[in-house]
Amino acid sequence: MSLPSIVRTNTAELYDAYVMKNYARPALTLVRGQGVSVWDDTGKEYLDFTSGVAVAALGHCHPVWVEAIRRQAGELIHVSNLFRHPNQGELARRIVQHAGPGRVFFCNSGAEANEGLIKLARLHGMKKAGEEGKCIKIICAKNAFHGRTFGGMSATPQEKIQKGFRPLVPGFAFGEINHLQSFVDLVDADTAAIFVETVQGEGGVNPCTDEFLWGLRQLCDQHNLLLMLDEVQCGLGRTGTFYAFQASGIRADAVGMAKGIAGGYPMGAIWTAEKHAELFTPGTHGSTFGGTPLACAAALAVLDVMERENLLEKVRTLGSAWKTELEKLITDFPKHVRAVTGRGYMLGLAMHGDPAPYLAALREAGLLAPSAGGNTIRLLPPLIATKADLDRATALIRGVLAAQK
Repeated sequence: MSLPSIVRTNTAELYDAYVMKNYARPALTLVRGQGVSVWDDTGKEYLDFTSGVAVAALGHCHPVWVEAIRRQAGELIHVSNLFRHPNQGELARRIVQHAGPGRVFFCNSGAEANEGLIKLARLHGMKKAGEEGKCIKIICAKNAFHGRTFGGMSATPQEKIQKGFRPLVPGFAFGEINHLQSFVDLVDADTAAIFVETVQGEGGVNPCTDEFLWGLRQLCDQHNLLLMLDEVQCGLGRTGTFYAFQASGIRADAVGMAKGIAGGYPMGAIWTAEKHAELFTPGTHGSTFGGTPLACAAALAVLDVMERENLLEKVRTLGSAWKTELEKLITDFPKHVRAVTGRGYMLGLAMHGDPAPYLAALREAGLLAPSAGGNTIRLLPPLIATKADLDRATALIRGVLAAQK
């Protein structure tokens, strides 16, 4: 059902007049979603492989998720962390079940989760050195993206992110992803932690190899460093395991998560291994809205559906077959597609040129997807996407590539 033209006009005009210009002008006005589809204000349907940038893990308006939100909204929405409530305790328990022995801190976004990890590294460095301000170095990866807060920007070595905001937070150094020696060379007595995305998202869908992650684990053990993993985009089932790092079999010291954890309701979290969980003591960190009854109800609904519908196995199996199909595009369209990266439902089509024209053509054809890393089309379907949904997306991509000159 399309909306009156005045609504369409007013929405664009309201954005132009009143919304901050920190985003590029949106191409569409979306008004409704169901499952893997969204509709714009003209009534046109799109296959949504943006998923709110890996947020809508259960797609749009999943009945279990909707009912959980409605029920909790009528019972208890917010109490602050001055008081306990059942949902937060249960959600923490279930996250620990997946991550391993440890404790959980709840916040509202990936940027906040990463800021918390940076603070954790500072506390570990102070404990390691015996004094504050000495052991503060955090080694991150080039091409990383850890957020737009000051700590997150400082850990993100991209000019487009940092420009205009210097001086940044000191203490960050950068090695090459999957080049262990470049990290080894940066470690010194003042190093507190290594902090990487298990799969770089905004940087172009670049996974850490198993060998690289094992090397980082050994390096951290050797020098008493925290191995902190940013799983904001790649975690919570998106690559076919609950956390992406679990496919390698390594052990993390701390993990940041957000995006898909609550299926579209704002939430972030940090899991910290038991050995380091006591670094945060009362008053050292906090969040007014972190882990509210409503947010936790949404997250518990996501976990319920993931387990009930066996979504991890589904993403592993279907994602692997889908990647094989997409890799055929490299041979069939060698002038356009250079590589296919990632795993599960977090894949990237690395193009030979600017992905913007392809993304516009895909949008016109009825497929929504974001870019990454300057030359990559990112494919982030909801975890509920079926083989038919993936096949439909592949067919649309093929059609667009075939039409290119």
